[in-house]
Amino acid sequence: MSMTADRRLARTFVTLADTLVVDFDVLDFLALLAERSVEHLAVDAAGVILSDQRGGWRPAAGSSERADLLELFTAQTREGPCFDCVATGKPVTCADLRTAGAQTRWPRFSLAAAGSGFRAASAVPMRLRDQTVGALTLLNHEPVTLDPDTIEIGQALADVATIGILHQHAAARGELVAEQLEATLQQRTVIEQAKGVLAEYLAFDMHDAFTRLREYSHHHQRRLSEVARDLAGGTLRPSAFATTRSWPVEDQPASPPA
Repeated sequence: MSMTADRRLARTFVTLADTLVVDFDVLDFLALLAERSVEHLAVDAAGVILSDQRGGWRPAAGSSERADLLELFTAQTREGPCFDCVATGKPVTCADLRTAGAQTRWPRFSLAAAGSGFRAASAVPMRLRDQTVGALTLLNHEPVTLDPDTIEIGQALADVATIGILHQHAAARGELVAEQLEATLQQRTVIEQAKGVLAEYLAFDMHDAFTRLREYSHHHQRRLSEVARDLAGGTLRPSAFATTRSWPVEDQPASPPA
């Protein structure tokens, strides 16, 4: 890793850590984690799944909002390297999903990955002490074995993210962990609804709709989940997102959300 790459990675850790000093936006944070994982780990896509605290796993964020990629992240909640990772609490890697061994071990995931153009998959756990609360998945279009240094950096990013999504105060009180994770996944559902509204109005694909949501929330210094809730609920009109350069005052909610 070059000095320039080292500096970029250091800035990423600073950025992720900085979100912990105030009440931060969890879903925006996880999207940032996925995007920076692609940048620093030489992978083509990344995603995060979280425990729904009922014995299941659900996708929470991805480096892209492409429909086929989100479907693949959903498939990995039932089988694949990511599913094995959350079961064992240890990193799991597969250099080529088209091998007989991978197809026998993960038939549905291997098929879904091939359909989305991915040949290799790895996953590192998001752990709170001895509890695995999620995983960071790393995908490549070509067969590739991630080296130990890359896995170690990916694990470090996942560890920082775990602290972030649970927050230091919530993590210190174990009884709030389930509540915090459930709230994050409920917010993701609202994000999906808002993406649909915006995609239809602007004739965008889902990834561009999500990008516009984030741009709007950053510009107005509002939480992504709040903006999505207002858009999905009708108190914020989709016309407010028609341009990133002019955000009409009249298109804001009549009053701050409760």
